[in-house]
Amino acid sequence: MKKKALSLILTACMALGLCACGGSSSSQSAASDQPAEAAEAGAENTEADAAEAGAETADASANTDVSGKVVIYTSMYEDIIEDMEKDLKDVFPNLEIEFFQGGSGTLQSKIAAEMDSGKMGCDILMLAEPSYALELKEKGMLHPYKYAETDKLLFDYDEEGYWYPVRVLNMVLGYNPDLYNKEELPKTFKEFAEDSSVKDMISMSNPLTSGSAYSSVVALYDLYGEDYFKALGQQNVAIESGSVALTKLETGECKQIMVLEESILKKREEEGSALEAIYPEDGTIAIPSPIMIVDEKVSANANIAACEAVEDYFLSPAGQQLIIKGWMYGVRSDVKDYPYDGSPVTDLIPKFIPVDWEKCYKERDAIRGMFQNHVTVPAE
Repeated sequence: MKKKALSLILTACMALGLCACGGSSSSQSAASDQPAEAAEAGAENTEADAAEAGAETADASANTDVSGKVVIYTSMYEDIIEDMEKDLKDVFPNLEIEFFQGGSGTLQSKIAAEMDSGKMGCDILMLAEPSYALELKEKGMLHPYKYAETDKLLFDYDEEGYWYPVRVLNMVLGYNPDLYNKEELPKTFKEFAEDSSVKDMISMSNPLTSGSAYSSVVALYDLYGEDYFKALGQQNVAIESGSVALTKLETGECKQIMVLEESILKKREEEGSALEAIYPEDGTIAIPSPIMIVDEKVSANANIAACEAVEDYFLSPAGQQLIIKGWMYGVRSDVKDYPYDGSPVTDLIPKFIPVDWEKCYKERDAIRGMFQNHVTVPAE
């Protein structure tokens, strides 16, 4: 895995010189008086313009050559997937793209069962966090693809091409300003676990089933140690889905929750919700979610060319707009847009708490066990 420096100076200097030369002629005879050289040059320019226009048309319709079927397993929200399907149909009119959505735990169980059978039910994976990509790579389940614009990526990627970041999830704290005063609530993840004023009224997702929650546990474990989770358990933190936690924020049953920023931004834009994010002073937790192609010998449709085209598109500036429309952050230095009510990702980068993805993978069972020792996790 390549550790890529996070650049805050994102200059895109594009010098596109477009020279439009044209002249008006008042009569047929004036045109015929032009020198032969000028006439030849004009003809050559016309031919060149036509060739260039033809090339542009070919580029615009290049994805019509991509056909067959591709199945994508993803942990993204279902309604975001529905919007993506419409856009992807326009981009790949001759390709059938089918999504299967599930939480990280559900998808990992499904993939494990499929690996035992020797055949996967998908061709592309878009999961929550990179540690599972490390595992699949080690088991020989992924196809390496050299993406041409890795210099534009702001986050870690696999230098052999087995996975790339495609979206960034941002773990924050959430509260309801209509019911509680922000100044009286925890401003850090540490206070979230230690401030007795919110005891019995906090919530987070289950790290045994949620990839983003598990990544956050590893980040906070490295930052504060095991005592953090002892304190969290003593706070009687509720372990439940993000949708349940958001409802509790709205009713006042919860004072504060640990939640993905996109969940709050989505409610603010779609429902006009008053819920707000608190960006913890000890840092937010960034989770660059990977996209990866399943190795042809075990993939559902053995359609590697189409998979590479789809991966290329998701990583392109146009494809990144689908991510941003879904209230997630893009991963490219040359894409300046950001989610509704969010912030430029480059403003957030200096405040990110790092996550050790190797540790996430190699110590998964031990870290999950540690969490369960200190925090009450509901039975499945």
